[in-house]
Amino acid sequence: MLYNLLSPFAEDFALFNLFRYLTFRTGGAIMTALLISLVMGPSFIRWLKRRQKEGQPIRKEGPETHFAKAGTPTMGGLMILTSIVASTLLWADLSNSFIIFSLIVMCGFGAIGFADDFAKLTSRSTDGVSARTRILVQIAIVTIVTIGINKALPSEINSHIAIPFLKDFYIDIGWFFGAWALLVIIGSANAVNLTDGLDGLAIVPIAIAVGAFGLISYLVGNAIFAEYLQISHVPGTGEMAIICGAVVGAAMGFLWFNAPPAQVFMGDTGSLALGGLLGTISIITKHEIVLAIIGGLFVLEAVSVIVQVASFKLTGKRVFRMAPIHHHFEKKGWSEPTVVIRFWIIAFVLALIGLATLKLR
Repeated sequence: MLYNLLSPFAEDFALFNLFRYLTFRTGGAIMTALLISLVMGPSFIRWLKRRQKEGQPIRKEGPETHFAKAGTPTMGGLMILTSIVASTLLWADLSNSFIIFSLIVMCGFGAIGFADDFAKLTSRSTDGVSARTRILVQIAIVTIVTIGINKALPSEINSHIAIPFLKDFYIDIGWFFGAWALLVIIGSANAVNLTDGLDGLAIVPIAIAVGAFGLISYLVGNAIFAEYLQISHVPGTGEMAIICGAVVGAAMGFLWFNAPPAQVFMGDTGSLALGGLLGTISIITKHEIVLAIIGGLFVLEAVSVIVQVASFKLTGKRVFRMAPIHHHFEKKGWSEPTVVIRFWIIAFVLALIGLATLKLR
């Protein structure tokens, strides 16, 4: 909004020229989202506690240490999304269609997560909305947004998949682009959702992954950098750095209250929304496969659940003591902070590897 209002006057007022710079507005988005989270956090958490007398339901079959968390409110994702939306609307170019598509996915998936969290609270169980219903609504949202993204992308690459490590190598999947987008965005959303099981476990890897994609967005949107790195140039994607910055700021603000012992959980409201947003950014920047590297921790969590379920149905035996895999390590005796910090380290290393693919062509 500030860009749209003030940048036209940059020729007359030198100060307004700052709003033309993505780096300045990204920094503004980070600080704005961080401040909103920190300011609204205490009162918002008190409000959640009044509304949620017993807090988030705890899985009975989960690690015994989790029962001490009874009474901790959930739906903290509302605080995260409020910070991101407000900051993005303030600092981003609102005429950029990629920003609008990203906000639609994030808010749409956030609404699905909110309904799921609400159902769990009212029923006092961990079931929530049926998986079938969640997936169908997710498919509807992604299908609509994918049509818009496909039209907004350059026609020469709008249905292509870029292969990391290979220069100018793309696979045109044609009409299957829609199915590919569904797989990436919905897969990303649910993988992040599975990772959100310990205090601070999901929010820091999210910030790391989105921060990495903020850099990718900036480079992909810059013709000079894109040509130098031999990556696809997608005009307008530089603006995605703004929403990525807002996510990083909101995540750090939320971590202030979600650090062990957590005062609030993000719930499905936050995890589905942020995971869906991450997948959408990868589609827009044409770095979907790189997402599997940068977001490798989320992939590992999702694969551990798939392997566990498949093994039990086929052989009657479990591969892990408990899935997702972070619970497996808890069952082995690792303390919760140990699991969380080691997974943060893994997420950071994977992000560095993913960014390295930009140069290794």
